[in-house]
Amino acid sequence: MLDNDDWWRDAVVYQVYPRSFADANGDGVGDLAGVRDKLGYLRRLGVDAIWLSPFYTSPMADGGYDVADYRDVDPLFGELADFDALIADAHALGIRMIVDLVPNHSSDRHPWFQAGLRDRYIFRDRPNDWESIFGGSAWTQVADGQWYLHLFAPEQPDLNWENPVVRAEFRDILRFWLDRGVDGFRIDVAHGMIKAAGLPDVGPKEGRQAEMLGGEQVPYFDQDGVHDIYREWRPILDSYPGGRMAVAEAWVSSAERLARYVGPDELHQAFSFEFMMADFHAKSFRTVIDKALAEAELVGAPTTWVLSNHDKPRHVTRYGSLARARAATLLMLALPGSAYLYNGEELGLPDVLDLPDELRQDPAFRRSGESRDGCRVPLPWTGSPGCGWQDPWLPIPGSWARLSAEAQEDDPGSTLSLYRAALDLRRRHPALGGGTLTWLDSPKDVLALERSPGLVVVLNTGEQPVRPEFGGRVLLSSGPLADGAIPPDTTVWLER
Repeated sequence: MLDNDDWWRDAVVYQVYPRSFADANGDGVGDLAGVRDKLGYLRRLGVDAIWLSPFYTSPMADGGYDVADYRDVDPLFGELADFDALIADAHALGIRMIVDLVPNHSSDRHPWFQAGLRDRYIFRDRPNDWESIFGGSAWTQVADGQWYLHLFAPEQPDLNWENPVVRAEFRDILRFWLDRGVDGFRIDVAHGMIKAAGLPDVGPKEGRQAEMLGGEQVPYFDQDGVHDIYREWRPILDSYPGGRMAVAEAWVSSAERLARYVGPDELHQAFSFEFMMADFHAKSFRTVIDKALAEAELVGAPTTWVLSNHDKPRHVTRYGSLARARAATLLMLALPGSAYLYNGEELGLPDVLDLPDELRQDPAFRRSGESRDGCRVPLPWTGSPGCGWQDPWLPIPGSWARLSAEAQEDDPGSTLSLYRAALDLRRRHPALGGGTLTWLDSPKDVLALERSPGLVVVLNTGEQPVRPEFGGRVLLSSGPLADGAIPPDTTVWLER
């Protein structure tokens, strides 16, 4: 079932945020055994692979993105034997496994930092003006007066990738997990490991430096030297059978810069975050789709689409309605390339915006007042009190009982049923997955495209129903049609 080396080119990958997905031991925190218990659910959903967010040994200062041991499982989630059992069962069901890799920084509890091996981190006598992505200075002073760099939380010191020991360590970490059977890696902060020579100041700017992400370049992100690292990694991935791959989380200043991360000698994919951040309007979607497809074609790589993840508000909340979220999902799943889903979006979950401050665990909240906890609330599995959890680490709204997997299971109009139908069609229809896209003439608030052979996708972002003139049989619609017309905030797949 896993004999296609190019599987990643049009795969649908499901992100599991382990502590919020499923809890097998009843301690209120999701775990690897919980993921294993839900593999049947994921197979029925129709995903090709799981992306497993960090499960490594960690003090959890940033939800596991502060790694103290890159070769072991944190007891919160289980042990290595649980990971081995999970990947074995997933492979038996035809589901591949991608794991998160966090190379920009470690935990301050990592043995290197605890042993005072400062040449493996970035220390200097005086700080510069760099700011943490989480707010405040990116520097913390230690007892002897020196300062260390942390582009994220103080508990996440940046590693010094100019040191060959660091590079050798991560090559070995790659091999460790590849030997255990992982099919790929999602590279956290893939744009961040190399800093500009001399660590120059950013200089005066209006607002926070973090707001520059996706705009102008800063001296601590997207430096050219980062590509040397990936050129070291690619031969390792290629040396293993089965199409082992890597996808970049890279926030850069342009689509052209993003395309540089992808190619036959670097990484296989890079997330198209511009698509995720597009406005819900036909013109906005078309602009970012055209740009992403053009840049991907230059390097011979597939595009990689995403609408939600653990760092950004869920697209139900971002777009302001479930109808728009469903419509955007059907658009995404019809585009050429691969698509990444975030756990719970198939249930139509919104962000939880009223979490008590004392329960929030995102380190960004303590430094800037911003919080990602709202998109990390545990998934509702049942309609019973607690939604299938005992004392979950973040409270699940009582209203989510009607959004639970149990409540949606046999409802043909549910969001879960829509996702299952879309992924089933995507797998079976010859026009979906890879291939090309042709734009069709349409009114200004309508996006219309054709996937050859013979599949037409129409999204109505306007305020009035539209009656497309393309003809064809309705295969799937994100919402009910009105006497053959497509209502606002609705996407339809037509076969002609």
